[in-house]
Amino acid sequence: MRDAGLGLHPDKTRIIYCKDSRRRQRRDGPVSFDFLGYAFRPRDTMGKNGRFTGFDLAASRKAVKRMSKIVTGWQLRKLTDLTWEQLAGWIGPVIRGWMA
Repeated sequence: MRDAGLGLHPDKTRIIYCKDSRRRQRRDGPVSFDFLGYAFRPRDTMGKNGRFTGFDLAASRKAVKRMSKIVTGWQLRKLTDLTWEQLAGWIGPVIRGWMA
């Protein structure tokens, strides 16, 4: 990493066991981590051969809390004078950005 001009923070760098359907061993230590607003952890997933556990990502709790605070701040219940098109034009880009 130093050759690339990057450094690792000792408190933020750790080894994670990526537990999924193929890796069933018990391991001590963390099995999940947050990175750039996503939480990576074992999750139940439906595949073409049925349900399995995969190491997958979703929005982290911290990111969901931040998004909820933003939506609450919009105070949509007070915007009764706007049409559906106006609301969609105002809210749509924000939601699409979160989804992307």
